[in-house]
Amino acid sequence: MRPAHSLLIVVLGLAFSGWAGADGDWESYKSRFLQPEGRIVDTGRGGISHSEGQAFGMLLAVGNYDHIAFERLWRWTRNNLRIRNDGLFAWKWEPGKGVTDQNNASDGDLIIAWALWRAGSQWGDKNYIAEAHGIAAAIRSKLVKVTRHGTILLPGAVGFEHEGIATVNLSYWMFPALKAMVQVDPDPAWKGLIDSGLKLLQHARFGRWGLPPDWLQLTDPVQPSPDHPARFGYDAIRIPLYLVWGGFGTGDRLSPFNNYLAHFQGAKFVSPWTDLNNDNISSHAAAPGIHAVFTLAAQQQIPPFDASQDYYPASLHLLALWAQRDMK
Repeated sequence: MRPAHSLLIVVLGLAFSGWAGADGDWESYKSRFLQPEGRIVDTGRGGISHSEGQAFGMLLAVGNYDHIAFERLWRWTRNNLRIRNDGLFAWKWEPGKGVTDQNNASDGDLIIAWALWRAGSQWGDKNYIAEAHGIAAAIRSKLVKVTRHGTILLPGAVGFEHEGIATVNLSYWMFPALKAMVQVDPDPAWKGLIDSGLKLLQHARFGRWGLPPDWLQLTDPVQPSPDHPARFGYDAIRIPLYLVWGGFGTGDRLSPFNNYLAHFQGAKFVSPWTDLNNDNISSHAAAPGIHAVFTLAAQQQIPPFDASQDYYPASLHLLALWAQRDMK
């Protein structure tokens, strides 16, 4: 390693020194979702594992300075999901079957790259840094496209473009990770993605509260994808988390989410989704981790971590707590 590169690692490591999570929360999370071999179990989807879960686990391990857990997670991810020939990761793995869908998921790929870069910077490991650069370059090459709507991030390498019209998932624009990619893989495309994501969010406002859909079709004008339920739900709930964490959580950008939360003031629950066509809501209460994201967007104190919830809301809960600590 060249001396200049060594200095960069040290400086970046110091920059991350204040980002640790709460040890007890992380230990509870690991106990419930991290298997000894290094895979994160999605308890809400029949015990499968996927690139998103591995990515969240790796990121949380870095944030909690848990190098042993990080290496276990990365080793399992590398050995079981890196079966493609383009530098991306198969998104779905099932117990007893292995990979059952070789298509990638760009949010998982992006967060894995970010976690590796942070790990390499924090622990002075040039191999992690090199891996992050390679994954970032693969994302940019295979999944980033310039369109009339700006630079977009395809959700996967296959299946999201039909007759020149793309379908995207705005919750895949993880803004803090995109900001990091500007350094990991210096290229104007990453800044272009940040700009386009913020612009699309201004146009993708539907229903009573002006919320973005889980899946957006890039027509003129944009509209909820006809191939998916027209809902603000379990995907789009991540958008306010990433806006706040990325430093883009202005009042106008967060107002749809805050107005939605305010609708339930005084009620015993917050619905985890709403139908953007008719404003119907769920009769079931959102899990604590979903509620935590709304609370973060509203700049309210997030309740303590609840380890009894399923993998996905539990992951969002820890990430929201982390983002809130970063804001202080």
